[in-house]
Amino acid sequence: MPDHQSPDNSGVAATLARGATSRRKPWLKKVLLASALLAVATAALFWWQRPNPADIPKYKTQAAQRGDLKVTITATGTLAPVNQVQVGSELSGIVKSVEVDFNDRVKIGQVLARLDTAKLATQVLQSRASLDAARGKVLQTVATVAETSRNLERLQAVLEISQGRAVSKHDLETAQAALDRARADQTSAEASVGQAEAVLKTIEADLAKTVIISPINGVVITRSVEPGQTVAASLQAPVLFALAEDLAKMALHVDVDEADVGQVKAGQTATFTVDAYPERSYPARISQVRFGSKTVGGVVTYETLLDVDNSDVSLRPGMTATANITVKEVHDALLAPNAALRFVPPAKSNGNNAKNQSGGSVLSRLFPRPSHTAPVKKEITGKGMKKSQRVWLVQEGNLTPLPVSTGATDGISTEITGGDLQPGQELVVDNATSIP
Repeated sequence: MPDHQSPDNSGVAATLARGATSRRKPWLKKVLLASALLAVATAALFWWQRPNPADIPKYKTQAAQRGDLKVTITATGTLAPVNQVQVGSELSGIVKSVEVDFNDRVKIGQVLARLDTAKLATQVLQSRASLDAARGKVLQTVATVAETSRNLERLQAVLEISQGRAVSKHDLETAQAALDRARADQTSAEASVGQAEAVLKTIEADLAKTVIISPINGVVITRSVEPGQTVAASLQAPVLFALAEDLAKMALHVDVDEADVGQVKAGQTATFTVDAYPERSYPARISQVRFGSKTVGGVVTYETLLDVDNSDVSLRPGMTATANITVKEVHDALLAPNAALRFVPPAKSNGNNAKNQSGGSVLSRLFPRPSHTAPVKKEITGKGMKKSQRVWLVQEGNLTPLPVSTGATDGISTEITGGDLQPGQELVVDNATSIP
């Protein structure tokens, strides 16, 4: 019997094979679909558990460093000559001539102006005439005294010769009284001479004062008179000229606030600028801090004088100056930026709170652990210690406080006088913008 299959048997076998293959395909699809869903779920879980960069706090930092610190105080004031003299007139009258002008250099005794002298010259002549009349009166009284004296002597001689019989007592007393009156008239006449001489000297002194002269060697900085102008000196002498003794040396008068005056002392150095030369800085030195105060707009200030060298005569009286007075200098000090001392950490940013809220596992989100940030020890400021503050460091993503003692400050940096801060350590100065 031949070894072969019939056509009917071959079709049945093929049909059974196709049925077995079709039964395996649904099971394979389910496995592939479950694997894909598992992969998507795993990826979603990892994505959900990853920290959100937007929730991670970022900080701006600045390093502590060593350097020099200069503490300055700012004050404003005006420039003035060291010695300024105002020249006026004690007399009233008309200005006859003006001999100097602005910026002229003058010497002691130099004529500045002259007043009209016609009236005073007439008064001098009148006083001299009165003096001559008084002197003539003195000569007349002298002659009268001599005459009455000889008359008294004659009566006394007759009385002595006649042994009291030729001259009566009344005649003798009358002659004595006449002599006393003559001597009194002489004394009065002599006093009148002295009075006339005094009047003449006064008028001559006034005549001399009609010539206005310079009392110092200096420069004419103001002139308030013109020829033909009437000068009226009544209760106060009018100011005609203002003279500055030496413009090569000037004084800067500044007003120091009461909050800063305790740090200002004579001998401290300063620099100042004026609007005329804004890019130039002039050196100065404090010569005096006055005790008298001034109150302007409720602000109490104390006038302070600074010596200024003006050899090139670039500075002029009355200029407004802004001075920076150096009250303290510290060399090779540990400096921290003032922004680090002012920094206050935001709420829930200290310790592990930020980490627990921005990252971690699902369990850590559901059951957050308490923060393990060490409590900040309050530093006690003892005798001789400076003000106690604290700065913040970023360690392992967390803010860590560091107590420090501070000293002088220039408004930008502050001297660190105590604490564990080291040069180069980065200090938090502000919150940075979160990176999305």
